[in-house]
Amino acid sequence: MSQQPSHIVIGAGISGLSAAHYAARSGQDVRVLEADAREGGCMHTHAFPELGGYWVEAGSHSCFNSYGNLLGIMEQLGILGRATAKAKQSYKLWREGEHKSILSALHPVELVRSLPKLFGADKTGASVREYYGKGLGEKNYRDLFGPAFRSVICQPPDEFPAEALFRKKPRRKDVLRSFTMPEGLSEIPQRIARTPGVTLTTNAIATAIERDGEGFAVTCADGTRHRADWLTLAVPPDVAATLLTDNAAEAAAIIAGIGMAEINTQLLVLDKADLGVDALAGFISVDGAFLSAVSRDFLEHPQLRGFAFHFPGDALDEQARIEAACRALNASPERVRAAAFVRNRLPALRKGHFDQIAALDRALAGGRVGITGNWFLGVSIEDCVTRSRSEHERRFGALTETLEEAPAAAA
Repeated sequence: MSQQPSHIVIGAGISGLSAAHYAARSGQDVRVLEADAREGGCMHTHAFPELGGYWVEAGSHSCFNSYGNLLGIMEQLGILGRATAKAKQSYKLWREGEHKSILSALHPVELVRSLPKLFGADKTGASVREYYGKGLGEKNYRDLFGPAFRSVICQPPDEFPAEALFRKKPRRKDVLRSFTMPEGLSEIPQRIARTPGVTLTTNAIATAIERDGEGFAVTCADGTRHRADWLTLAVPPDVAATLLTDNAAEAAAIIAGIGMAEINTQLLVLDKADLGVDALAGFISVDGAFLSAVSRDFLEHPQLRGFAFHFPGDALDEQARIEAACRALNASPERVRAAAFVRNRLPALRKGHFDQIAALDRALAGGRVGITGNWFLGVSIEDCVTRSRSEHERRFGALTETLEEAPAAAA
């Protein structure tokens, strides 16, 4: 048995790390167990050493000044000042093997007729197609907005809960509207992982959870066993359901009904001179092989341009993914300077999801187990941090956020 923390967090994505940060600021000693070799989860900046460390985001692509809870953590850690402005770029449609403007897919007459239905319409219980198909018009939804929503969540949007797609959040006017970090967004989870009171253990695959008195014992695949009085799970729903089956059967049964979408992300870096497309934010794919693509053109480099193309899981092999991406880029696959493959997993939320979460919260009430992740409020970074904060406050009371109590900024 290793040295005992007071709180174990399973999962070191932004959900788990923000949960650990909040617990540590409340005076707890926290151990974070991460199955992967790195922290961050979907906040994954991939650097190419052979290109001088040039990096491309493989998962989350941006942060915003509406991410209040995340900004609070960054402020407490002294890294908010590193927020770096992103040059404003526009998206293009990829349709029928050609680049198209966004406006080319818009049906303005239908939009004018449909928009009044959107004002005052209730998202509660509605799917994305039900809510936006009616409020924007079916042709607009089919030709533009449906593909755009698919690009956001990297999966078919029709049955996705409308409530989880966009949530209005207050903006901080003293912070850049949209930002990255000088070395990519992975700076944020890396710094949170160094919160005083937090110990991160990577390559630690949790395989079993047992009750141990009023606390919990977590066994990992290598045989190590960790005990703590409090437990937070910050893992995908299928993993959470498996881990909780023996000790929280009701919660596990509810979670088991939440699906996952498998995403294959292909990263490419090319020389500027070898690309046949001007600077852009990315592609909204209407009928292409990929779900969406995001560029790194928001941060200028004198020679290189980088891209992340998100494909449905295991639909194409690497060569086919590279060829499909290069067709959209008007580039030759032979001219690719560097490539990397990243497997991402996202929750496949469906209509009625928030009823499931309400039932899960009732099952968790009064207990010492907390569950967080990108499958509660929505898939954005802020949705993850907000859930982690609410699970902390449910068990430990309201957080104090005065900067005077924050740890000193890192050098």
